Amino acid sequence: MINVRRRFPLGGMAGFSIVWLGQFVSIVGSGMTTFGLGIWAWQATGRATALALVGLCALIPAILASPVAGALVDRWSRKKIMIVADLVAGAGAVFLLILSLLGRLQIWHIYLVAAANGAGGAFQGPAYRASISMMIDKAQYGRAYGMLGMVNSASGIVAPILAGALLGVIGLRGILMIDIATFLFAVGMLLIARIPQPVREDSSVSLGRRHLIRESMFGFRYLAERRPLLHLLLAYASLNIIMTLVFTILTPMVLARTGSNELTLGTVQMFLGLGGVTGGAILTAWGGPSRNLIRWMFAAIAASMLFGISALGVAQSLVVWAAAAFFTLLLATFIQSMSNVLWQRKIPPAVQGRVFAYRGLVSQIASPLGTILAGTLADHVFEPLMATGTSASRLFAPLVGSGPGAGMGLMVVFAGVIGCILGLSGFLVPSIRRLERLIPDADAEGSESDNG
Repeated sequence: MINVRRRFPLGGMAGFSIVWLGQFVSIVGSGMTTFGLGIWAWQATGRATALALVGLCALIPAILASPVAGALVDRWSRKKIMIVADLVAGAGAVFLLILSLLGRLQIWHIYLVAAANGAGGAFQGPAYRASISMMIDKAQYGRAYGMLGMVNSASGIVAPILAGALLGVIGLRGILMIDIATFLFAVGMLLIARIPQPVREDSSVSLGRRHLIRESMFGFRYLAERRPLLHLLLAYASLNIIMTLVFTILTPMVLARTGSNELTLGTVQMFLGLGGVTGGAILTAWGGPSRNLIRWMFAAIAASMLFGISALGVAQSLVVWAAAAFFTLLLATFIQSMSNVLWQRKIPPAVQGRVFAYRGLVSQIASPLGTILAGTLADHVFEPLMATGTSASRLFAPLVGSGPGAGMGLMVVFAGVIGCILGLSGFLVPSIRRLERLIPDADAEGSESDNG
């Protein structure tokens, strides 16, 4: 007779891999639903802004919930938090499916579900990342984050293709049913994985076991007392603003410069995804560098900005756009992985929920800033600046050409130059350059219980 208790729950890299598989399937299902709801929202309202508000509805609850979520992640079972978050998201899909079957689905229902998912994500994200330290050895962090990077890029390619192929056959209701099944699959994978809880040290408990609000501020205080980590976080937030600005403006720039050629745009977006998948696959096999992560990371930032982002702005042909897009996402996957590994190494497991929640909060705030800057600068500064006949158009035409989209191209080039300077800051700013020596690695050994 097979001893089931000896085989399950699974721990270590095997346990992480099945959780990763469950989340990958779930993300693909969510991506298919997002695609399907986008089609439905356009047909129902005829307004492109209708679905754009979904992101805002998800962002606000996530920002508000993040500090408290981080404190609770360090208090409660991280495995159970992830299960509940998946069940909440699955319940949202069930809610939309029922309304669709009844013929009563409206756009505000989607906003409501997005808000619930945003709040749930504020719990699930820190819980997922904080679990990595307890599931696998430090030497495997790079492979783990390579796998996560591959998921994000691959799902961006797979989900729209699947949804586009199936939507005409099974409709939105069928897509929602698939999404519900993927959430259940993710929960099943979590149930058979062992995710140990960290030992809570006295120093973390004394910060406010009885006062949740005070404990929720712990992540901010922790970073304020460790300036190298705070400076790294601010540098990465600046990078997020630049990347969001570029990728927000990429679609209108390519369309403007190609006479609205959708095939060219789709090919460029495909190569973005392929670059991310390739970078994740390389990291999964290699594991990434084990030393001098700061140098590797900021060198990759400088290279991706100068030879990737700037090339996207200069390019006026599909071949150059595709190559630049592939190179940019390849290095972006490396950058994100090395940053995650660094934080995973430096933050003690007992406080990772609270610290990672504030780290995620700063990143979430940076993204809308980049989006707002992209539209404002493109429409009111750079496109008028590069209008035919202006002195700026004559000056920069040899670099980015002329005509519609040239202003956006110049904006992307400037973003790349600024990003390259940001990459050099990792070598010039002492607190960032010496971070790996100033902040020792945390000891990830030990656990209270396995919560399996």
